[in-house]
Amino acid sequence: MRSSTQMFLVQPRSRLKHRGDRAFSVAAPRLDTHSSESIQSFKCYLETLKTLKFFLHWHNGSLANGDKGRRRSRLALYKRPKANGVKPDVIHNVSTPLVSKALSNKSQHSISYTLSRSHSVIVEYTHDTNTDMFQIGRSTESMIDFVVTDTAGSSGQVGGAVGEGGGQSVQSTISRYACRIMCERSAPYTARIYAAGFDSSKNIFLGERAAKWRTSDGLMDGLTTNGVLVMHPAGEFVSEPAPGVWREISVCGNVFALRETRSAQQRGKLVENESNTLQDGSLIDLCGATLLWRTPPGLRHTPTLKQLECLRQELNAARPQCPVGFNTLAFPSLAQREIVDKKQPWVYVNCGHVHGYHNWGYRKEKGPPGERECPMCRRVGPYVPLWLGCEGGLYLDAGPPTHAFCPCGHVCSEKTVAGWSQIPLPHGTHAFHAACPFCGTWLTGEQGHIKLIFQGPVD
Repeated sequence: MRSSTQMFLVQPRSRLKHRGDRAFSVAAPRLDTHSSESIQSFKCYLETLKTLKFFLHWHNGSLANGDKGRRRSRLALYKRPKANGVKPDVIHNVSTPLVSKALSNKSQHSISYTLSRSHSVIVEYTHDTNTDMFQIGRSTESMIDFVVTDTAGSSGQVGGAVGEGGGQSVQSTISRYACRIMCERSAPYTARIYAAGFDSSKNIFLGERAAKWRTSDGLMDGLTTNGVLVMHPAGEFVSEPAPGVWREISVCGNVFALRETRSAQQRGKLVENESNTLQDGSLIDLCGATLLWRTPPGLRHTPTLKQLECLRQELNAARPQCPVGFNTLAFPSLAQREIVDKKQPWVYVNCGHVHGYHNWGYRKEKGPPGERECPMCRRVGPYVPLWLGCEGGLYLDAGPPTHAFCPCGHVCSEKTVAGWSQIPLPHGTHAFHAACPFCGTWLTGEQGHIKLIFQGPVD
């Protein structure tokens, strides 16, 4: 039984590294380590640990070059041996030139708000024995639990699809200290997200140009440069999947409407009836990487790797055939990704007819270059290989893989394609696009997915 709370990163070919207090392996469910440089993995089978997991969206079960060392497509947070959470304590009004002296105590967490060249406000934080703190960001420093870096994406996609080339982007839009998550150590294990993370000196600095303000009760709050956006599902993620509204989370965890552009200095309107508490299906966007939060109840509805393999074998046991060549088709093993097999099924994404591979059917006069005409219904459109979605945590149920995303051809259950096709994911400073959760390709067509039409064996 999988009981971990999980998060998935929705940034194609992004790289996550995890520095955790404990780690568990899928092959060997238990391997403990307390080293900050520990290897980590992604499955927890113990209900009492109540772990939080991060899954790397758009990596279909593993990174493009494989899960190695601290780079993995699925990552977990565990209850720490000792609480390291913090909470606001004392507020100081100081002269800006004296801020560095006031922050000289490296054992004290604090947030500095620079209001002007002569005036700053410092909020000291004290130890909270009831919470664990986990930090996410681009920095590789040891206080960052999950290191997230984006890569250059291809045109028309949210950062690029699995299997394509491309190196590190010239300039990342992900903050070095992007956000922090505070998890309660006792039931109901509530997790809350806050913008910005503490640096190596245990400080958060909001400079003079950063969006910041004094609240009605005399406290301080602010936003990070590119912001931390959160979208909670409108209903239950697994039973009634429907997108909510994207909001921005402040440094103190308050919820605001989105700014006009991602880095505008003017904050959006305060949304008082919403909170920063994460729930199953919550999406967190870090301007270059998007995380999906899953909870133990939600994950019980998703297929395990073993169940996905059973579904693959059932598909192949039905002996689907190419309706033209009459050769038997077969989905390759889950371990064989990105390498097209000679028996691999292909689909015309505009109609859903499944065929074996062939190199004819081009109709330049009927459609864009590279598109083909289906020999069954004569519809012209992209012709792509089918790949089974291998990351069970991205599924909304364990239903049969009968549908595929358009135009990439990743196959999963009907409920999963219908749910993800409705969710707009942030792109750039103010654009949103629905994308395949397994590879990040922007969805096309009226629905963004298609029902697959298989030809059974003629004998």
